[in-house]
Amino acid sequence: MLESLHIKRLAAEAGFDLCGIARCRPFPENERRFRSWLAEGYNSSLDYLARNLDKRFDPARLVEGARTAVVCAVGYKNEASEGYPASCRTKIASYALTTDYHTTIRQMLRGMLGALRQRYHELQGRAFVDTAPLLEKQLAVEAGLGWIGRQSLLVTPTLGSFVLLGELLLTDEADSYDTPCTLEGCGRCNRCLESCPTGALIAPRTLDTGRCIACHTIEREPQRRIDLHGWLFGCDACQSCCPYNRRAPHHANKAFDPLFDPRAMTSEEWEALDERQFGERFGATPLQRSGLERIRRNARLNAGDGAAENRAE
Repeated sequence: MLESLHIKRLAAEAGFDLCGIARCRPFPENERRFRSWLAEGYNSSLDYLARNLDKRFDPARLVEGARTAVVCAVGYKNEASEGYPASCRTKIASYALTTDYHTTIRQMLRGMLGALRQRYHELQGRAFVDTAPLLEKQLAVEAGLGWIGRQSLLVTPTLGSFVLLGELLLTDEADSYDTPCTLEGCGRCNRCLESCPTGALIAPRTLDTGRCIACHTIEREPQRRIDLHGWLFGCDACQSCCPYNRRAPHHANKAFDPLFDPRAMTSEEWEALDERQFGERFGATPLQRSGLERIRRNARLNAGDGAAENRAE
């Protein structure tokens, strides 16, 4: 049987700020809501969200015999998380200023899993970092880390929503499990819904990805054209306004130190980069996902939208 305190010590030693442990179980109510969301077409161009639905809502279908989910979170808040000047046309989501979190968190989790296997020789398990159909936010709620906010992100009491998640699905039982979070910490606050510049948050916990700036700047682009409001990659608008995020401390794990300051670069400087320069400066960051040409195009769109706004004024 897995010792929960030992698992949490390993998580802290690996560099995680939070760790909770939940039982693996199916989530039929989440599945019902998700299928209804898909039926409304709110996944827009994100076709992959409609695949592997049988696995998404039952962790044991991803790891045969999975009984325990270890959910870890690490804060990444930095200066950019607090917001950009309204005039800035080269905004980048604050998580993307660091080394790609998939790489960093995967290494952290693999270290934990290796240590657990040394202690529990028959243990089977797998690490997950946002790359499989795993209901990670709901698992985080089950593990007591926080609640799902009105912007549809996990909100933790101490670190807000500026956290990145990683999970271990393990085949052994734990000696104790955390109490699921029942707190509805948002109260009457609707700042995230009111702050979304494109109205993508059409209702609490309901995101229309066809209107979402992050989707338009990173994912396969939806057919609908929207104003990017100065964003080149991702969007933090619904997070920077959150009272929990405003109170949250900056990140503690040095692995999440920003590698560059997007406020120090102009649209013209992004345009002037060649592929070699882009790879040297940003190849280790999440920006590699969209690539230089996509970022250049977003910069041109922002420059055009900004010019239109100035003419309107």
